[in-house]
Amino acid sequence: MPLFTIGISHHTAPIEIREKVAITRSEYASRVRDLRAMPGVEEVIILGTCNRMEIYCLSSETGKEALLAWVHRTNDIAPGELDEHFYSYEGEEAARHLIRVASGLDSLVLGETQILGQLKEAWQQAHDVGSMGKVLDRLFQHTFAAAKAIRTSSGISDHSVSVAYTAVVLARQIFGELRSQTVVLVGAGEMVQLCGRHLREQGIAKLLIVNRSREKAEELAAELDATAMTLDKLEDALPQADILISSTASPNPVICRKDIKSALRKRRHRPMFLVDIAVPRDIEPEVSSLKDVYLYTIDDLQQVVDENMHQRSLAAESALSDVDAAVNEFMRWMYGLRAARSLKRIRQQSHDHEKELTEKALRRLLAGQDPAEVIRQLASTLTNRILHLPSKRLRELAESQDYDLLKAADRIFRPEGQDEEP
Repeated sequence: MPLFTIGISHHTAPIEIREKVAITRSEYASRVRDLRAMPGVEEVIILGTCNRMEIYCLSSETGKEALLAWVHRTNDIAPGELDEHFYSYEGEEAARHLIRVASGLDSLVLGETQILGQLKEAWQQAHDVGSMGKVLDRLFQHTFAAAKAIRTSSGISDHSVSVAYTAVVLARQIFGELRSQTVVLVGAGEMVQLCGRHLREQGIAKLLIVNRSREKAEELAAELDATAMTLDKLEDALPQADILISSTASPNPVICRKDIKSALRKRRHRPMFLVDIAVPRDIEPEVSSLKDVYLYTIDDLQQVVDENMHQRSLAAESALSDVDAAVNEFMRWMYGLRAARSLKRIRQQSHDHEKELTEKALRRLLAGQDPAEVIRQLASTLTNRILHLPSKRLRELAESQDYDLLKAADRIFRPEGQDEEP
């Protein structure tokens, strides 16, 4: 039963294309059931994120073309319109692709960890709908364990590659434990929101949101369990700031050297960590000359991000052998499963012949026929029955000059210790 996947991602299509085939959580069950009902489809899982939509499938009849047609049909898109944006993998390459995705090696941000949670959610949804069987369940479970091991051994997720998270990492390097620190966030835009979320994950003690618009400050403060203040109260907030991160749209600095100097006096020169991720800058450059102040700009953080991305790239290269090992382990299991199915079928056919011929032999013995002749005929007929189909297939392979399969058959049926024939 072939294992394969088709998909579309940030590598192959812009967002305006990807959003055409996006699958919402509420649609998942009906879409999976629709796929499961296609001819020959035994198992199916759909992965849908903002950066990719992928279908993992186990099917004897439905292939890439049929799945692509299904994608177009269910999204009211003209047949073939998106074909160029889709990729496909089969067998070992499908398993390799999934493990790379789960390990963050195929992500927009190399080494990001969110994708593993999204894969687990897709696995759970397929489990709940009943569209997943033994093979895909084993593949995904194996992938989860492999991805965790690959991330740990390679260290690919150890180096932060977002400006917001890098600011938090640097703060932790300066202060160590952040739980007792007070943070002032100036602005209420996306970058400030991300910084606030990362800081909350660190268990920050106190968080102040300072913004020109009180409404936006209060909205973000409600999300982050923080205190909202307007920009005209910045002077009151600065002395409390162990850590300050600023990102406003102001054309001129909103924090001057004299403001920080005054705040340091009130703090009795306890250190202040200031991060200016605004362009133009929110904090006067002269602030960096003050003692007990650590000032980082967006360029400083970007240098750290670039270095960390380089480190992740090196980690990704070192992870390739681990990916290959994980793929090989799964494929050994899958080929073993296929071998077990073939052996079961062969044994069942042989036992069917054995039962039929034994019953005939017993009837002949009861009729008084010569036992020796009955046994000889039983053995001869059983041998011919068992060898009939393999013999027929070998002749067909010879006629079609399928050398590879003939060589494989020779290897299967060659007695132990006998040399291979040329």
